[in-house]
Amino acid sequence: MSWRFYVHFSRLPMVQRVLYTGTLSVLTVGYLFAMIHIFSSHAGRDGDPMLSVDDIIIAYSGSKNGTVLESALVGPMSRMLSPEENMVIVGWIRSGVNEKKYNTEIKSVLDKRCITCHNKRNPHLPSLESYQDVLHVTEQDTGMDIFSLIRVSHIHLFGLTFIFFLIGMVFRHAYMRQEWLKITLVAIPFIAIICDIASWYVTKVYQPFAWIVIISGGLMGLSFALQVFISLYQIWFFKPPAEARPQGLCETD
Repeated sequence: MSWRFYVHFSRLPMVQRVLYTGTLSVLTVGYLFAMIHIFSSHAGRDGDPMLSVDDIIIAYSGSKNGTVLESALVGPMSRMLSPEENMVIVGWIRSGVNEKKYNTEIKSVLDKRCITCHNKRNPHLPSLESYQDVLHVTEQDTGMDIFSLIRVSHIHLFGLTFIFFLIGMVFRHAYMRQEWLKITLVAIPFIAIICDIASWYVTKVYQPFAWIVIISGGLMGLSFALQVFISLYQIWFFKPPAEARPQGLCETD
């Protein structure tokens, strides 16, 4: 490994080590919440409460056995309604989405459980305020539409790139005997981000690519965990060996 311009955590001033520790800690909490959000958004679409490749396929390619509203009711929105209310809505959809029954039975449930978020003031979710609005989500489920994919893609590209850039800037101070391994840990998440987002689009037309979505997400999470753990450990507990100390620098705490 080339030690030119290399400065280990142990040689950084205390304020910089505290800054790095705080940054990594908050990013870790944020990443955990992001994982919880992904699980709650996708898990259960196939009827199984655990997250599976079928859930990913349904999210991006759609379900050939149901409508958009049914997929939501058995998946991410299942906890928002009671089982009885859920069954009433599903039964109404399968019986032909009759407008009279909508006015007498369905609208009151949607107004009570769904309208707070699913209204015309929220451009990110389909509105359920009227019968005509509801008809749009009782059509065949074809997964996330292309415009929603584009919107989510640019958010992920900017956000994840910024996060992994910050982590990489901290991690570069870590000591690893094999430089290729350190470079690999830094490079993996950026490659995985591109593969992950590209796979969203491909999965719409070729469902086996859902595995690439899962694998890419797993590689991002693994790289994140290793970089954060190694950095935090070396910031406070690790002293690099003598050969890793650049010449001309005296030992400091």
